[in-house]
Amino acid sequence: MSIQAGLVGLPNVGKSTLFNALTKSSIPAENYPFCTIDPHVAITEVPDLRLDKLATMYNSAKKIPSTVKFVDIAGLVKGAAEGEGLGNTFLSHIREVDLILHVLRCFEDSNIVHSGGVIDPVADYEIIVSELMLKDLESVEKRLSKLEHLRKGAQGKPAEIKEIDDEKDFLNNIKQALNAGDGKKVRTLCTETEINTIPLLSSKNFLIIANIAESELEDDTFKNNPHYQALVEKFGQEKVIPVSAKIEYELSQLAEPEAEEMMSMVGLKQKSLDVIIRQTYKNLGLITFFTCGPKEAHAWPLLKGTTVRKAAGEIHTDLERGFICAEVFNCEDFFVHESEVKLKELGKIRKEGQDYVVQDGDIILVRFNV
Repeated sequence: MSIQAGLVGLPNVGKSTLFNALTKSSIPAENYPFCTIDPHVAITEVPDLRLDKLATMYNSAKKIPSTVKFVDIAGLVKGAAEGEGLGNTFLSHIREVDLILHVLRCFEDSNIVHSGGVIDPVADYEIIVSELMLKDLESVEKRLSKLEHLRKGAQGKPAEIKEIDDEKDFLNNIKQALNAGDGKKVRTLCTETEINTIPLLSSKNFLIIANIAESELEDDTFKNNPHYQALVEKFGQEKVIPVSAKIEYELSQLAEPEAEEMMSMVGLKQKSLDVIIRQTYKNLGLITFFTCGPKEAHAWPLLKGTTVRKAAGEIHTDLERGFICAEVFNCEDFFVHESEVKLKELGKIRKEGQDYVVQDGDIILVRFNV
């Protein structure tokens, strides 16, 4: 599955440190701009207690978790849309991701240079989004110009002319929102339309990662941080994830017992990385289905709304090609009754045809013939 989330931020906000923690990798995280030139991609396991429980109940020899793909995109600067820094390259990398994770600095440290001089995460966010919108404005104007030429060539084709005019009207509304700097309206317009047009950088779904100081973890002291408060006020609690990238990186280098001891020392109730991964997974529109047996318990990521035949194709193309039906039950029912035999007696195991829409937590056995 090619769905991925991209970490975006100005230079020296802790983005690459966070990426290192997410992947336990060792890409550069130096104290100077543009240390990350090419995007780095990593696949990270999604924490899921359901898989652990299923592996135990099925006595599975192997456990394979669901995964999510993260991309570390080099730091943006003001003027990126005009090619400042490595702007055009950075913007093209953002174009390829499905969810943007804005890493915003909320801590003070005179030893780490900040590109803006003053710590202001809302202003940092607006710099990045302004660059995305400027690039979108350029793309929209090019598309509108092309539509004018297409309309001239469509004379005598009323259906084609209507399609072109509908797209023009939509893009003119987008242009108006971009000129007003109204990113929220751009996202709303793109979400509500069925018109097929050019992809827009500023229409992408996003989460905010507030990089706080390690001293603010204990007793949730970060809640008093004015920078964090400003982000919550602007975006809402559900969009903002407080993280100490430095602590998360250190935890990622430790074995689990040592990590738990360190978490206790700094007052961290759960790993912020787990929160980021789960929220990213959810905001990418992904759910999880399972295949289970003595050989392995396997969690599979799947776009919400996908049919069981398409889901079978995620396991193996032959299963989709020769799909007959699927036996389906939900893991929550299995946890309650602890027996497939009991589930059959209760009618909880169902045979579903190819149009069944897979639900989060479904356990699936595909019947096929090729």
